[in-house]
Amino acid sequence: MPVYEYVCTECAEKIEVKATISEKEKGLNVVCPKCGSKKVVQFFGNIWISRSSEGGNNPLRCGPQAGAGCCG
Repeated sequence: MPVYEYVCTECAEKIEVKATISEKEKGLNVVCPKCGSKKVVQFFGNIWISRSSEGGNNPLRCGPQAGAGCCG
């Protein structure tokens, strides 16, 4: 299940929301757990890819050292 990352524009709290793609498309009602504000914006953090054929316990991190073809 994807994890969507948000940040509260009132208190700068980072929020992670687990939701299916279908739930995300319908619209998520994200509320800051710290201050209760609904003024949150989505941001894109790290991208993790897991290889389920190898047990799923060894995620690969896409980044500068990952090499060509890592993330598309």
